[in-house]
Amino acid sequence: MRFDDQVFLVTGGARGIGRAVVARLVHDGARVAILDRDLGAGKDAVGEYGAHVKFIRTDVSREPAVRAAVTHAVRWGGRLDGLVNNAGLADPDVGPPERLALAVWQKFLAVNLTGYFLVAKHAIPHLRRAPGPAAMVHIGSTRARQSEPNTVAYAAAKGGIAALSHALAISCGPDIRSNCIEPGWIAVDRFGPRATRHAPKLAPSDHAQHPVGRVGRPEDIASLAAWLLSAEAGFVTGATYVSDGGMTRKMIYTP
Repeated sequence: MRFDDQVFLVTGGARGIGRAVVARLVHDGARVAILDRDLGAGKDAVGEYGAHVKFIRTDVSREPAVRAAVTHAVRWGGRLDGLVNNAGLADPDVGPPERLALAVWQKFLAVNLTGYFLVAKHAIPHLRRAPGPAAMVHIGSTRARQSEPNTVAYAAAKGGIAALSHALAISCGPDIRSNCIEPGWIAVDRFGPRATRHAPKLAPSDHAQHPVGRVGRPEDIASLAAWLLSAEAGFVTGATYVSDGGMTRKMIYTP
């Protein structure tokens, strides 16, 4: 088992990509502390994965809450070997930038960027004391590279994640590696609480527009995250990996 005896933190791990990461790490032998605001989904994750998982209800935008949650997680696990920063606000369309309220802008940055910093800040001292090499993986988005209209707050935060990730790699090496994953379109319908799961509602055209021939799955991101956390990626730090089925490389013209 790749991660026997190892302990990881996954923020936003109660559903979606984060939950797929949790499932993969548990499958590979790890124990995982989930930091998430969703009480129902968090309890369901514990019910699904059992003693290998600890749910800690946390608002990652509040430093006292983050400090307490990380301390709780390390006491539970007895150590900390890695971090996956994933918690964030979705629904990126916030309207035209000239009408974007400062409070909305600040909320996106507080959760989607500052939250990543706060969790890393309080995890780093524990990661430096890990028995072996430690690693952080930060889940960004291809919105850091391309945009739809009216998504400026979301895109700005995702762009910041990539920069934060490589800055942490330089500041924390060689004790801790830090890398970023930028997912594209990932259908997450099968990675919520068990009672709400359903097959994604996707049209053939949704799959066909991707150069690989399909929409992404949470497992695609989880497998990449697991590799980046592992010793197999020991020579990789400060990198950003795009996992989007080739969409950011595709030239698209209006017929």
